[in-house]
Amino acid sequence: MTEEPERPAAYREPRQARSAATLARVLRAAEEIASTDGLEEMTIAGVAERAGVSVGTIYRRFEDKEQLISALSDRMLERREEYVAEQLRTAEPSLSGVMDAYAHALLQSFADSSSLFPELLRTRATRSLDRGARTITELHRLLLEAAAPYTDQICRSQPQQALDTVARAVLGACFHNSVRPDPAEEAAIRRYADELSNMAIAYLFTPDRRRSADT
Repeated sequence: MTEEPERPAAYREPRQARSAATLARVLRAAEEIASTDGLEEMTIAGVAERAGVSVGTIYRRFEDKEQLISALSDRMLERREEYVAEQLRTAEPSLSGVMDAYAHALLQSFADSSSLFPELLRTRATRSLDRGARTITELHRLLLEAAAPYTDQICRSQPQQALDTVARAVLGACFHNSVRPDPAEEAAIRRYADELSNMAIAYLFTPDRRRSADT
């Protein structure tokens, strides 16, 4: 029987506001260092110095560097979930508005710290699999929730399946864009998001061949 890859134990979550603020400062420092120097060059001592805390403060929260990286990955995924949720809440109240907000929010969130995020996914793939799957599930739920009032506008024979297809296609395109060796400029990112949104809307508003044949 193949053994499952060893996973780092969960780090100790803070219970007090002051501890939470310290943890946020440590993770922000870790992200800054990893974004500029890479994960391999990031050290506990370097993070402590950047965050303005002692090395012991970090070790009281994390057992080792791997656990710190795991926490950093968690926070980056949480931040993406929160950003997409906020953009969908303020989307134009229509199916087109929801899809446009979804495409732009996903692409922008993946472009943020693009040099670090793909590295986290590549080098910690087995350990981040469950957390990444939860984020994909949450992004999917957010889209379905935001699009629910407008599903009667979808012309496909199976609206929920069509939304699932769109969600996966846009997510895959955004991830692919984030791992490009030549990061796109802001204007190019917006244009690409517009194209993804247009593609999704065109698909949702076009009857599928089975439905066309039946009618």
